[in-house]
Amino acid sequence: MKKIQMVDLKGQYEKIKSAVDSSIINVIESTAFINGPEVHGFQKDLEDYLDVKNVIPCANGTDALQIAMMGLGLEQGDEVITVDFTFAATVEVIALLKLTPVLIDVEKDTFNMDLDALKKAITPKTKAIVPVHLFGQCADMEAILKIAKKHNLSVIEDTAQAIGASYTFSDGTVKKAGTMGTVGTTSFFPSKNLGCYGDGGAIFTNDDNLAHTIRGIVNHGMYRRYYHDVVGVNSRLDSVQAAILRIKLPLLDTYCEARRNAARFYNKAFKSIDSIVTPTTQVCRSICENCNCHVFHQYTLKITNGQRDALHKYLIDNSIPNAIYYPVALHRQKAYADERYNEEDFEVTNKLIKTVISLPMHTEFDEEQLTFITNRILDFFNK
Repeated sequence: MKKIQMVDLKGQYEKIKSAVDSSIINVIESTAFINGPEVHGFQKDLEDYLDVKNVIPCANGTDALQIAMMGLGLEQGDEVITVDFTFAATVEVIALLKLTPVLIDVEKDTFNMDLDALKKAITPKTKAIVPVHLFGQCADMEAILKIAKKHNLSVIEDTAQAIGASYTFSDGTVKKAGTMGTVGTTSFFPSKNLGCYGDGGAIFTNDDNLAHTIRGIVNHGMYRRYYHDVVGVNSRLDSVQAAILRIKLPLLDTYCEARRNAARFYNKAFKSIDSIVTPTTQVCRSICENCNCHVFHQYTLKITNGQRDALHKYLIDNSIPNAIYYPVALHRQKAYADERYNEEDFEVTNKLIKTVISLPMHTEFDEEQLTFITNRILDFFNK
């Protein structure tokens, strides 16, 4: 049996090696390393894939979030609501811009933004909402957009873990993750569903004026060389990474389907174990076997019998990679602790950090590997 990887990037690369190597060599030979043809080509390709008017590539997913907030003109002290159960980058950029982060709890099933908590958190100082499409599934965007419209708030979608996922509105309209709010952001970190071979990111919007502002911000505030119209940063996707992403983008739906197939294998294997709660696709309004609502950037279980940490050690001892996303809630992190927060407001998050565990999830599994993983876990719970 092949060695089991948490993410098998090498196996994926070997299948596209010839095309990737050729594209990298072409960039090097062209010497168009910054804002070259590959960057502009990838931008257009991604606009077509997402069916969005404007894609602005940038250096990484964290920059994408920061630049989106800069583009919206948020000012010091403005409140930005986001979730407590996610990676720190989402709240990090809020703090860096001297905005006021407001952390709220998540739903126990989807791990995404809790709507009741969102409604309670809105104040006259609130200016934006950042729903995080965690682990590969969209938050309930129809409800979030309705709340945002009522209070005249911007919505910044954090799509770092969910590019390729879709969301079905009650009228049957289907939109890709990152294209429903005021602006969307993503990361092309290597382990993402659409990952490059370094750092990379992008910002999406259907607002042409906002896109114009953001295009200046990513390039030192310039629209014309040496003329700085807005305060900007240096955040550009380089041509080598864009070339790699152009090779991988046409394969994204295939990659996501491979992840869903692995998730189905896991789900079937664990359905009889009462103390394992498999991932929920609760927001989906279609038949989950046939839709694209969840792209399984992570496959995350809840272990309800108090044995999560024991399972974590057992899997390591059996050479099965696994991870705990996330072991510490953001409101308990030293950098983001605040006397405003009350523990009773984070009941779900505080439970999740004690019960969740993520299994290997990628595009290159064979049945032998999946059988080995699931059998070892079944042995653990049946011993």
